[in-house]
Amino acid sequence: MRTLVITAVAAAALVPVSPVDAAGTGFDPRIVTFGETRQQIQSTPMLERPYRPLHVYGNTARRRHSRGASKAAN
Repeated sequence: MRTLVITAVAAAALVPVSPVDAAGTGFDPRIVTFGETRQQIQSTPMLERPYRPLHVYGNTARRRHSRGASKAAN
């Protein structure tokens, strides 16, 4: 069973992910940024920043805002 789980995780890690699919959702794959990119992200309002992995607070705030805005439009 353990070997099966390890094999499944390894296979999933090797599946290529297309950056074009991620770009359509405003997803930024960089977890840590430096220099000009960091300054640009920090100067952008929270609700307009791209989604980023491990940025739980910002991603949640943007998700709640966008879902609330879409519900209000209906």
